Amino acid sequence: MTSTPIVVHAPSRTGGRRVTVHSHGHDEILGTAYSDRDLVVFLEAAGIDDPEGILDDPRWIEWRGGRAHRWSAG
Repeated sequence: MTSTPIVVHAPSRTGGRRVTVHSHGHDEILGTAYSDRDLVVFLEAAGIDDPEGILDDPRWIEWRGGRAHRWSAG
């Protein structure tokens, strides 16, 4: 694998962060997360067995444009 399969993008001005997963050669938007709980729900729906266990694992998740676990732009 050359990059992380899951990206949590920069917080939007209105809050929340878009979450994408790279699978089968393309990126799929899972949704906009407003909290760690939202992110866990998206990852469970994507078939991740231990979503809470990978939140801070850089092999699985890349947090872009802001600190991990920060959900607002401000």
